[in-house]
Amino acid sequence: MSFNTIYLTLMSVRMAPRLPLIFLLMIHGVSSAGWGVSYSPSHICALKNSSVIMSCTYTYPTGYKIKKVFWTKNPVKGKETPDLSEDPEYSQRLQYLEDKQQNCTIRLSHVTQKDQHMYCFRFITDIDKWTGAPGVTLAVTDLQVEAPERVTEGHNVSLTCKSSCNLTDRATFIWYRNSQPLTERRDRNNQLLLQSVRREDAGRYNCALHGHSYISPAAHLSVTYPPSSVSVSISPSVIVEGDSVTLSCSSDPNPPAEISWFKGGTFVGSGRMYSISKISSDHSEEYKCKSINEHGEKYSDAVTLNVMYPPRSVSVSISPSVIVEGDSVTLSCSSDSNPPALNFSWFKGGMIVGSGRIYNISKISSDHSEEYKCRSINEHGQKDSAAVTLNVMYPPRNVSVSINGSGEIVEGHSVTMICSSDSNPPALNFSWFKGGTFVGSGRIYSISNISSDHSGEYKCRSINKHGEKYSDAVALNVMYPPKNVSVSINGSGVIVEGDSVTLICSSDSNPPALNFSWFSWFRENQSSAVGSGQSFSALQSGRFYCEAHNQHGSQRSDAVTVTVHPGADRNVIVITATSGGVFIIIIIIIIIILFIMRKRSVKTDLTMKQNDLYADVSQRVSVHDESLSEPDPVNDALYASVKPSRFRGETPESRDTEEIQYATVQYHRKKERNRPEEDECQYDDIRVHQPDAAERQSNVQIVEDAMVIYSSVK
Repeated sequence: MSFNTIYLTLMSVRMAPRLPLIFLLMIHGVSSAGWGVSYSPSHICALKNSSVIMSCTYTYPTGYKIKKVFWTKNPVKGKETPDLSEDPEYSQRLQYLEDKQQNCTIRLSHVTQKDQHMYCFRFITDIDKWTGAPGVTLAVTDLQVEAPERVTEGHNVSLTCKSSCNLTDRATFIWYRNSQPLTERRDRNNQLLLQSVRREDAGRYNCALHGHSYISPAAHLSVTYPPSSVSVSISPSVIVEGDSVTLSCSSDPNPPAEISWFKGGTFVGSGRMYSISKISSDHSEEYKCKSINEHGEKYSDAVTLNVMYPPRSVSVSISPSVIVEGDSVTLSCSSDSNPPALNFSWFKGGMIVGSGRIYNISKISSDHSEEYKCRSINEHGQKDSAAVTLNVMYPPRNVSVSINGSGEIVEGHSVTMICSSDSNPPALNFSWFKGGTFVGSGRIYSISNISSDHSGEYKCRSINKHGEKYSDAVALNVMYPPKNVSVSINGSGVIVEGDSVTLICSSDSNPPALNFSWFSWFRENQSSAVGSGQSFSALQSGRFYCEAHNQHGSQRSDAVTVTVHPGADRNVIVITATSGGVFIIIIIIIIIILFIMRKRSVKTDLTMKQNDLYADVSQRVSVHDESLSEPDPVNDALYASVKPSRFRGETPESRDTEEIQYATVQYHRKKERNRPEEDECQYDDIRVHQPDAAERQSNVQIVEDAMVIYSSVK
């Protein structure tokens, strides 16, 4: 049957009596005189990538034989339509589900939008052809999730899984959040209702149909909420002074928050990250960030930057502040470091003396008065403190007196004595004592116009608040010339001619006078030297005084008078003694001449049988050369000791008690012409033994006492 035939048939149907409307709606397909094709359903809305079943039945008149059956798409009148099973785009996806005998149902797999056509079934018999038009209209759709862009936490929100057509299959919708199925949200309804939205509900949402692999593109649901869980992280975790440090503020608000940074309560920066280059301990403080968005704000907990640095500001404290010798003293080392220093060393001068933060000294003494310092060490470095000096207080000691000037102290001079002591604090109170008597105060004690009355032992006393101490005594030895020179007479100043009296010279001087000169007054204001030494034996009458000398001066005494009274038999003895003296002088001169001719100086022992005369002559002469210098007339003296013979009838006892007669002769060589002669003295000291009473009566030459004859020969 041709298309025209079908068309005529349809027209005849239209012209036929009207059938009920419901009957017409139930019929889908085209039939005429036994020819027809039925589709169920005629419109299909299929999900992308799904399989579509197009149900189809067909009829043809009896007696006809089917030559070919096939599906085609979008048939065009007057144009032969292709078989879809032979089309490469469909051949692998199209499948007949029945035997093709009056059942033309097919399955089309993996449909896409390109498969959206009208599909018709066509069959060819041995007599005619038939196409069931209109056929099945196929619409292919995908799924789209429709959701608001953002929702505020706590509100309700509805998500819709939309398609471009109403799906033919009444499938169950499945929802996914962040690729995880929401099993509790399976529903035939294509809407997903979220009540009291939480921030956990934010994410990517997809929808799909149960039994289908296709999943819709994701729709992002943003849940907005104020900041919470704001925290600060620090990098690096260990911070050393000089490093660069970054602080990061983490928070989870939606929309993202603005970040502000605070050090203590002071704003220091903004942004999610806050960086500090070359960090120092000054940055060691509490930091926090503030996160703020349209829904609210929140501060992080404060974090402290723990900046590590080596010791600094190392110092030593001393306890007690006032140190007295004998106390116990504690030195404490303090330092600023991070981590705190645990290693401390103590130095006295340059020598290590201890370790530990505290250094103790028990029973401190002034020997500890030196500079101390401590060294503080941690793993990042070390530093020494400034030196401190232990100021140990102690009472005076080593108190001493020094006398200004190293020479002798001479009467009339000025003398300064200085008191020195070792004490802390220095002694400001000094007292001076002579003997046990207080004489002055002050560190310096001066005596002007010193005299012998100032001689004595002096000492000073040094005092400070901790005690006092005396110096050792020092003797002030004042030198002065002789004074208070006086002559004392041993016995009476009146003697008998022939006797002698001893005069003793006394003086007060320092050093003691060792040089004494004796003088005898002969007439007013004139004197002549008669001797030396502290004592003098006077034989003549006269006024005598002594003169005492030391290196600082001399002084003469007042004169004393010695009176000599002549005795009864003295004249005879004087004449005899004078003659004997002249005789002895002649003998001595002869001896001198003999020995000068020989060896200039000899000693001769002359023994006289009756007189037992012994002479000891000593002389000093100079060579008789006129060209030589003149000899010293003072030293040209000859001394002779003469022992006279014993008296007749002398007993042995009297022999033992004999006294020796001495004669001193001073010899002078010939002087130069016109040169004045100096006084030359000859001294004879003759002592005669006194016989016993019997002999004294028979011998007119017997004398009662020994006597001294003084003669001067010029």
